[in-house]
Amino acid sequence: MELNSSKAGRKLAFLIPLLVVGAMLAATGAAFYTIDEGHVGIVKRFGEAREQVNPGLHFKIPFADTVEELEIRTRKNQERLKAATHEQMPVEAEVSVNWTVNRSEAFELFKLYGGLDQFESRILDPRLRSAAKEALAKYKAEQIIQTRGQVIADIEAELLETMREFPVKLDSVQIENLILPAKYLQSIEIKQTEKNLAAAEMHKLERQKLEAQREVNTAEAQRDAEKARADGAAYAIITEAQAQAEAIRLTGAAEAEAMRLKAEALANSARLVEYVKAQQWDGKLPSTVMGEGQSVLWNMQEKP
Repeated sequence: MELNSSKAGRKLAFLIPLLVVGAMLAATGAAFYTIDEGHVGIVKRFGEAREQVNPGLHFKIPFADTVEELEIRTRKNQERLKAATHEQMPVEAEVSVNWTVNRSEAFELFKLYGGLDQFESRILDPRLRSAAKEALAKYKAEQIIQTRGQVIADIEAELLETMREFPVKLDSVQIENLILPAKYLQSIEIKQTEKNLAAAEMHKLERQKLEAQREVNTAEAQRDAEKARADGAAYAIITEAQAQAEAIRLTGAAEAEAMRLKAEALANSARLVEYVKAQQWDGKLPSTVMGEGQSVLWNMQEKP
């Protein structure tokens, strides 16, 4: 029995140092931790938030410190809600917001709200729903469809105002989905169909007007062309007649001037008169003569 007790004592004496070394190694390993990118670490000592650490390798006091990661990358929250339009038409909407925790104020947010989930459920989500309901109530259903961007801008402006005091940054708001009553959608479809038909009829009428105007323009062009050709022909006739009249006038004037000059010459020169007579004589002597102081006409031709 003493031999067995001695062996057990030696084994226990060998195991105790191993256990102590293992416990020390385990404690040392538990004292180191890492924080991933896009997060910060919140170090709590005995449950109390003590400090904020950035991504990387860090040391903590074993058994006293615990660490929680807090995401500081952009997050997206979506909320489904029921609201009413300006004319009290019920609608269902799904809105979303992108937001980010300010790195420098993440520790304060954690101390006040205990983490992102609680901040979203207690602060962000209720205000997002309220801003969306308030904005949708300003517009009629048709305006919400036609001016969706303006409705989103109103939601965003209201949310920014109510979240001004909190350590977060709001990036954008979107209306992910909008559900209107089926009867209203049907009435919109009918109205749009009527508009399309009216637009088609208007297009047809405008086309007919254009075709009629084209025919009028063609007829007017043909008429103008015919008139231009007629005016051209008349102008040519008038021009030719004027030219002929001028030629006749000039010819007559020339002849009259020649006769005047000839008459003046004849009047001033007896020889010229004789010369003209000679030019006009045909070379034959007169066949009859009158005796002086007689009334008998003598035949001057020789008898055979």
